[in-house]
Amino acid sequence: MPFLTAAVLAAFVAYAGAWYFEIVEGNFALLLFLATVVTGLYWLAERFYFLPRRRRAATALEARTAERNADLSARGIASDEPQLAEAKQKVLAQPWWLDWTAGLFPVILAVFVLRSFLFEPFKIPSGSMIPTLLVGDLILVNKFTYGLRLPVLNTKLTEGTPPKRGDVMVFRYPPKPSLDYIKRVVGLPGDEVAYLNKRLTINGVPVPENRLPDFFDRDAMRYFKQFQEQLGDHTHALLNDDERPAFVPGVEDFPFKQNCRYSVEGVVCKVPRGMYFMMGDNRDNSLDSRYWGFVPDQNIVGKAILIWMNFGDFKRIGWFQ
Repeated sequence: MPFLTAAVLAAFVAYAGAWYFEIVEGNFALLLFLATVVTGLYWLAERFYFLPRRRRAATALEARTAERNADLSARGIASDEPQLAEAKQKVLAQPWWLDWTAGLFPVILAVFVLRSFLFEPFKIPSGSMIPTLLVGDLILVNKFTYGLRLPVLNTKLTEGTPPKRGDVMVFRYPPKPSLDYIKRVVGLPGDEVAYLNKRLTINGVPVPENRLPDFFDRDAMRYFKQFQEQLGDHTHALLNDDERPAFVPGVEDFPFKQNCRYSVEGVVCKVPRGMYFMMGDNRDNSLDSRYWGFVPDQNIVGKAILIWMNFGDFKRIGWFQ
């Protein structure tokens, strides 16, 4: 068993290393699931086989020592009780290969359940959601609002509450589902979404928009026009870049692309059933549904609700819309 355990642990380390150096495309949900299963099997083996066997060995050692001490006492020789306590401790001690598997199972199981069904942390890697979310923000994603899903398979177990316009949602990037993206829900199933000349219209009704003071982007070292937008129950800020044209360049082929009409003014899309149209708040610096299409319901990961840390600016910690 020590050799088998060493091989299993080495395989996990090798996979993590290959993922870190981008030799393979990692899947943390799958890795965590496998770690939970493997350590769970070791925990069961420890509880029902290895620990009882060590206890039987300790009991046998105690009986042999008692018999020996009785014999020594009959001869007038002092017993060796301190040596017995130390020997029992060694017999009952958990070997390293169980300590690193069965011993970690409760912690890994707790992380697996928390991450799969309750909340999952993410780090914002890009500026597509500025000014709502900045690069480096550590956010918390609610995994049950939109319905509980099986980990790895992402199969829905409960219906939950359907996504609403204005929700900030994490989802699996349709062209490459191994990647997680974060954008704002703009179009629901059946909606006609128009983004023409940098103005958003849903089902023929312009989305309310008010001008705010210009936003200074520290990374770009320049100011951008900032507006306040009302999407459903959500009021949020967005950015526009006057130097970027209104048309959408480099559009990819995607399912139901025929539902969209592109022009020099922008794009108009009819959202298919069971899908969503997503956009970033940094409207001219966001690779979103305008470029790669609609997000299917099965790609949903959860609803982003909270910035729980930003090591560069503690004031950013809190809820957001």
